[in-house]
Amino acid sequence: MIYSHARLAASVPSLARDSVPFRAVAQLSFDVVSKVDRQEVDNALNQARREIQTRFDFKGTAADVTWTAPLAIEIRANAEHRVQAALEVFKERCVRRQVSLKALDVGEMKPTGGGGFKIAVEIVQGISDEKGRAIVKAIKQAALKQVQVQVQDDQVRVTSKSKDSLQAAIALLKQEDFGIPLQFVNYR
Repeated sequence: MIYSHARLAASVPSLARDSVPFRAVAQLSFDVVSKVDRQEVDNALNQARREIQTRFDFKGTAADVTWTAPLAIEIRANAEHRVQAALEVFKERCVRRQVSLKALDVGEMKPTGGGGFKIAVEIVQGISDEKGRAIVKAIKQAALKQVQVQVQDDQVRVTSKSKDSLQAAIALLKQEDFGIPLQFVNYR
């Protein structure tokens, strides 16, 4: 049996525009977060440790990079300039692993017992209340149409009825520097 396209097309019912019920425009949203992949930081730390152990300029300096807490790293050496050099090696490895340097909160140089020195490096996760308020303020000052912003724990939710307004909000936040790395997730 041979089917013709005309017979098939004629059997498909067509809906008139007036018969389609009105649907309300859904509220679109995305979340602004500041997260760091701990595994990538761990990989950067291990690579930095290997480089420090094999480089000639670090021989005999007792330089080391170690985890001290789930989100804290300590860099030690027996000279201040060697601690700074080890910190630069760690930062370089973080950049290569695509970990933003904004996520690293580097402390002050402190002396340790035995004539050594150390620096504590904290990994910043989440958006603080202060940074969240700054993000909300920046979006509100931009006067984007129909955009609502609210801080939720360690993230900021941005909602609107217009995709264009949400994309404008993302572009605005990418231009601003809030001192932390920002990611845009759950875009729906």
